[in-house]
This record gives sequence, structure tokens and C-alpha cells, in this order.
Amino acid sequence: MQRIVLASQSPRRKQLLEWAEVEFDIIVPHTDESFPPEMAIQELPIHIAREKAKSIQSELSHQRIILAADTVVVLNNKVIGKPTDRADAIHILQQLSGKKHQVITGVVILSGEKEVAFADTTDVAFHQLSIQQIEFYVDKYKPYDKAGAYAIQEWIGVIGIKNIAGDFYNVMGLPVSRVVKELEGFG
Repeated sequence: MQRIVLASQSPRRKQLLEWAEVEFDIIVPHTDESFPPEMAIQELPIHIAREKAKSIQSELSHQRIILAADTVVVLNNKVIGKPTDRADAIHILQQLSGKKHQVITGVVILSGEKEVAFADTTDVAFHQLSIQQIEFYVDKYKPYDKAGAYAIQEWIGVIGIKNIAGDFYNVMGLPVSRVVKELEGFG
């Protein structure tokens, strides 16, 4: 497999590709992560990932395989974004506490005119969390750059996740086994 370009500043996506032993360079895209309000929730992360990939493609002087992804958390058909501050992170985690939500990661792999795009969904259920647990997590881990205000691989995931249905790594930000299979199709 040839060396790819990861269009992301996410340390978790970087780590997952390293674990999969995929060779890559990182170029951080500078794109607007907005989307049309009428867009279906399942399409949102694909749309944002596509914008990231296209912005990187326009910067490259020669054709490369570009991998871009975006992750959203959905509770009761409402997208829960990244928290704006401590109070927002606490509020988000209180909303997720004791409930099941979906984590959807949209992936776009682009090379020249060839594009593969898909979304992977994982259901995540939290135990009921106390305000003390939530505040401890937010104050210690500062999850301000994470959709849904948490990372499954951190303390809150270890003590707070009741169960998941789907790909664990998708919740970290990249359904890496599916990505590797799709990358193999690019040669």
C-alpha cells in the first residue's frame, strides 16, 4: 500500500493508523465544518470529511491518496457537537448519562477522480453518571476537542460505558479496519 495523506489533526486518528501500520503524512485541512441544515444526519460527517479531503487535494502538486474523516455524536436525532467550555461539557455528559447514543464517523478516501465515501455507526450506552464523576472527568481530561465531550479510551469510557454495539475504534474517530480494506482497493 502506498503512503497516504491523512487530512486530520486528530491524535486519535493518527494513533489508529499507526497501530494499523499504514504509512501516512499529515496535512491539516482548514475547512468550514458547517453543513446544509436540511442534510440527513448520516450524511453530515461524510459531507465534512469530503470538504476536508477536497481542500487537501487542491493543495497537492501531484496525485496522492487522501483520507479524511469526521465524527459526530447523535442523541435523540440531534447532533451533539464539541463542547464550547467546561459548563457545556458537563451539560453534554449529563445529557448522555444513562442513555444510548450513536457515534457516526464519515470517511472519504480520495485519489484523483476516484472517491470512496461511507459512514460507520456505533451505538454507545452510558451508565448513569454522577455529577462528581462528570466534573472529575471534565476537569482532568478537558474533552473540549471531542464530539460528545468524551473519549471512549479515557477514564470516562472505562468507568462509564455500559455497552457498545459496533466498532470501538469508530468511537475513537476512525473505523480503521474498514478504512484499511478500502485503502487496499486504491493499490
